[in-house]
Amino acid sequence: MTRAAIYARFSSDLQSDHSVDDQIALCRTYADRHGWHVAAVFADRAASGSSVHGRPDYARMLGLAFEGGFEIVLAEDMDRFSRNLGDIARLHERMGFLGLKLWTVADGEISDMHVGLKGTMSAMFLKNLAAKTRRGMAGVVRSGRHAGGRAYGYHAVPGEPGRLEIVPDEAIIVRRIFTLYLEGHSPRQIASILNQQGVPPPRGNYWAASTINGNRQRGHGIILNPLYAGEIVWNRVRMVKDPDTGRRISRVNAEADWQRAEAPHLAIIDKATFDAANNRKASRGGERPHLHRKARHLLSGLLRCGCCGAGMSVKDRTTGGIRIMCTRAKEADACSNRRPYPLGRIERAVVGGLREQLADDKAIRWYVSVYNDERQRLAAATIRSRSDCERTLSRIDSDLQRMTDLAIRGVISEADAVQRLPAMRAERERAAADLAATDEPPNIVALHSGTVADYRRKLSRLEQAIAEGDGTLEAESKSALRDMIETVTVHPPQAGTGDIEISVAGHLASLTNPAAKHQGGNGGSGRGT
Repeated sequence: MTRAAIYARFSSDLQSDHSVDDQIALCRTYADRHGWHVAAVFADRAASGSSVHGRPDYARMLGLAFEGGFEIVLAEDMDRFSRNLGDIARLHERMGFLGLKLWTVADGEISDMHVGLKGTMSAMFLKNLAAKTRRGMAGVVRSGRHAGGRAYGYHAVPGEPGRLEIVPDEAIIVRRIFTLYLEGHSPRQIASILNQQGVPPPRGNYWAASTINGNRQRGHGIILNPLYAGEIVWNRVRMVKDPDTGRRISRVNAEADWQRAEAPHLAIIDKATFDAANNRKASRGGERPHLHRKARHLLSGLLRCGCCGAGMSVKDRTTGGIRIMCTRAKEADACSNRRPYPLGRIERAVVGGLREQLADDKAIRWYVSVYNDERQRLAAATIRSRSDCERTLSRIDSDLQRMTDLAIRGVISEADAVQRLPAMRAERERAAADLAATDEPPNIVALHSGTVADYRRKLSRLEQAIAEGDGTLEAESKSALRDMIETVTVHPPQAGTGDIEISVAGHLASLTNPAAKHQGGNGGSGRGT
């Protein structure tokens, strides 16, 4: 008897689990009529049809297909598999390679013609809806309303999507920022002033130079935002979906595609002030540090302040060498740790300390044992956290897909969809960031003695090069050390001592099997000399 696997999916919160149950019941009746045995049932609930990513039962179905668990995959209609033409084509090709067939209750056996015609129609629906949504958002901008997210100095008018009102207290801060900038203060100095006076920032805990300076291409930053001069600029960026991951990524549009609309009721400063500030910014060629970065030093990107946890960056170069300091203290004047630290002393302490720790085989093996015990204890909590994030992301994807479904069927108007989409997309980006920041469940690791010996040799060469003041450190040895280190935290000296206290958190994976790479860490501490 022919074995069939049933696949069901729904994407809208307006639907319920009954939708999946109805699909499965319909497919079972169809299979019985054809004399097939239902060998497996797969169902993804509240899962977007625009991508196959993030659908656990779809992945399980593919896995069983490779194991030969059935001969036919049956669904209610082809769009239950996916509305993405590429996904449908790959599924059809994969099933054909395995000698399996796709069937739907709506069309029977799926052929190349079905894939081409119905897959194209589904893709066209999605693209047309996206185009209509953008057209609707363009209309929002033309009417003097705002189609983007919240900007500092404004709040949304309840019950009137796209309508903004000026927040008086925040408007005072905006005007002050422009005044300070035109008086010659740098963004870093302005951020320091605002932090010292306890002015709440747009987001996070501190004002930073980047909040004021921004990015010219994307129009981010207070100095660059024309909204403050009463002009709405929309369509600076577009969102594209990565076909390999299903994640949405922003891309900068050509300036010719930007849409501008006058909104004098939203002006916080006059146009002359805005133009003067931007002319000053344009004349300051040194405000593009990404074009002038020096080569990285040994611990670049790894250093952390022991007071606030922020990164540490170069303060200056003296006859004694490079000195570093807390970046938050330097950029925002928001940390009390303003002391400069000699980078060379820190590098010597870190390399020497690691070399000494690697000399003790017994201690390393004991650590691996204790570390694995702790990883097993934390694994359950990690899995729960990832599951929560994945459920949240799936729910938001279903919300977005619902807009597509309802707009295509005419249940809601384009205007309604346009009004809701920006906030939903912003929520999805936050949820995706939360998931990306959640660790994968840890694996058990095994110590490689040969790797430990290799690292010892490289660290010895590195220590010698630093001691001799050799600026051209061996690339392989530098890489070896950076593979072992996650962070190097520099603590201010205790009262009565001049020693620099250093804590090192490192990747255990560099000493273990490749499959465990970047899965864990070990640590140590020491003092600079």
